[in-house]
Amino acid sequence: MEESLFAERFPNLCAGGDEYISKLIAQSQPVKIPANEFVFQSGTPCQNYLLVLDGKIRVQLTSASGREVTLYRIGPGESCILTTSCLLSNERYPAEAITETEVVAHAMPMSGFQKTLNSSEQFRQFVFNSFSQRLTSVIERIEAVAFTPIDQRLASMLLQSHESGSDTTATHQALSVELGTAREVVSRHLKRFESRGWIALARSRISVLDAPALQVVRDAGGL
Repeated sequence: MEESLFAERFPNLCAGGDEYISKLIAQSQPVKIPANEFVFQSGTPCQNYLLVLDGKIRVQLTSASGREVTLYRIGPGESCILTTSCLLSNERYPAEAITETEVVAHAMPMSGFQKTLNSSEQFRQFVFNSFSQRLTSVIERIEAVAFTPIDQRLASMLLQSHESGSDTTATHQALSVELGTAREVVSRHLKRFESRGWIALARSRISVLDAPALQVVRDAGGL
């Protein structure tokens, strides 16, 4: 089952019959990680190249004051840019990763990863393509956190849930982690949205009442 799922998630690795990649896959270990568990923590060494078959991992930074910000997520068919960076540079992790659901993955040993990277053009192309694609998304996220007003990003997040047919079911703290700001800032903007009749706030639930008004905020870049 896991072999067929691996081929489905990572067809570029399995195609072509590369002997170095085949050996690396044979050396790798299937792993299952429960939800809400650390995959790695800041300051720990990198031991494996992890390829996710199923589930979702959140990678985040935590400041000395305890403030958290989500950098990106890793889903099925993806690898982790920080893991790749640490394996290439032999540095320790600068951030932490937490499973949001149960995760099924393949852990490729560091020694096998480095040997295959040196020996296989197909594997190098896979690793660096994955790295560059993820790096682009991380830069886009940093740009949004740094330069996009918080009310615009908050309105966009609320609309995403609304347009998918559901309310936002996240605490103010969880929203602040996603938006890269303080919980108090999120609460203040949500109260402002509520006072204008755009949303209704309940315990861990936010209902959109006036989507067009939020769309104006999202598209115009702020109140």
